[in-house]
Amino acid sequence: MIRKQARERREYLYRKALQLQESSLTEKRQQLKAALATGKPLSKELAEDDKLQHDFIYDESEQIEIDDEYSQLSGISDPKVVITTSRDPSVKLLQFSKEIKLMFPNSLKLNRGNYIISDLVGTCNRVQVSDLIILHEHRGVPSSLTISHFPHGPTAIFTLHNVKLRHDLPNLGNVSESYPHLIFENFTTDLGKRVVKVLQHLFPPTMSM
Repeated sequence: MIRKQARERREYLYRKALQLQESSLTEKRQQLKAALATGKPLSKELAEDDKLQHDFIYDESEQIEIDDEYSQLSGISDPKVVITTSRDPSVKLLQFSKEIKLMFPNSLKLNRGNYIISDLVGTCNRVQVSDLIILHEHRGVPSSLTISHFPHGPTAIFTLHNVKLRHDLPNLGNVSESYPHLIFENFTTDLGKRVVKVLQHLFPPTMSM
């Protein structure tokens, strides 16, 4: 199992290296395009790169996305999400984990028990879990959540503020079990797009807008 994970990691790093190489070429093409558009002189590196100038294609639609760990299964299969807590959770954190489970279709809530992180990760990899969500607390109040995508990341940590549970809200009614529609607005920066990708792939395909 360890050899298999090591091989998969090497293959992933190799693909990533190829993507980075292509990204470097794309950046040079963009610099060349900008120089042609503005009439500014080329840098020495671009001016001496005869192959780049020969192969240059003026195509504004060309985009290379780096570190897209979701590309192979995106839109093809439903995510398999496991939700757990930090060790020795309070009653409030356990209740919060139940409510978080209602947010993510097809998710599974796992009692943490005496599991350590390495055991959790190993188990998730063996049963082909797509994402692991760990809920944390500070003095009995939910304070953050960690989302890890398998098998090679990314991992994101989100801070939580002013968490309210369902029973804290009057006249809330029952929770719908319908698949949610996701709406992300103004996530236009590179970091914002990265956050959107992490969050939207916790839900079944075609549920985002």
